[in-house]
Amino acid sequence: MTEPSQDATMSASPEDLARHAEKMAKKKAARDKIMATKTGEKGLIIVHTGKGKGKSSAAFGMIFRHIAHGRKCAVVQFIKGAMSTGERDLILRHFSDLCEFHTMGEGFTWETQDKARDMAMAKAAWEKAKELIRDPANTMVLLDEINIAIRYDYIELADVLTFLAEEKPAMTHVVLTGRNAKDELIELADLVTEMELIKHPFRSGIKAQIGVEF
Repeated sequence: MTEPSQDATMSASPEDLARHAEKMAKKKAARDKIMATKTGEKGLIIVHTGKGKGKSSAAFGMIFRHIAHGRKCAVVQFIKGAMSTGERDLILRHFSDLCEFHTMGEGFTWETQDKARDMAMAKAAWEKAKELIRDPANTMVLLDEINIAIRYDYIELADVLTFLAEEKPAMTHVVLTGRNAKDELIELADLVTEMELIKHPFRSGIKAQIGVEF
C-alpha cells in the first residue's frame, strides 16, 4: 500500500488520522512479533540465476557491503576475464586488503574456442574457490559465473554440492551466479533469486556500455 501524500494527510480528518495511526500500530506490533522469532544466524548459500541482467551486479553489491563493514571476503570469476570491469578495478585499487580477487577465466567459451583450456581454468578456479571458502577469515566468497562452468561440465556438480554441504564453514556466505543454475543447487541453497528478462537494449542494437555492464 502506498503512503498517503502530504496534501491528503493535511486534508484528512482527525478521525481518519487516528484510524490510520491505530492501523499502523497494529501492523508494527504484528511485524515486531514476527521479527522476534527470527534470531538464527548462518552462512548462507545464495544463488543468482535467470536470463535477466543483474546477477553479478547484485552479488557485487553484497561484496561491497562486506567491504563497507570491514569484513574480509573474496571473489573468483570463472568465465569473465578478457576485459577489465569496474568492480574488479575498484576492489584491486582500493580494497585488496579486504577482498581477494581472482579472475580465473579468459572470456566466454565462444571467445576462447579451446575447451581443454577452458576446463583447466575452471578446475583451477574451483580449487581456488574451495581454498578461499575454507579460510575462516573470509565471511563471504562470490563465485561469479560458476553456474556456466557447471552447465558446460567444466566442473562437476556433485563436487560442488558435496563441498558446500560438508565443508563450507557454518558462518561463511557463498554466492553463486550465472544462468541455468542446476535444480540440485537451487534445492541446496538458502536464498535463490531468478532475474527475469523483460527488455534488453542489446536486442535494439545497443552494445554493452561502461558503468552498466562492466
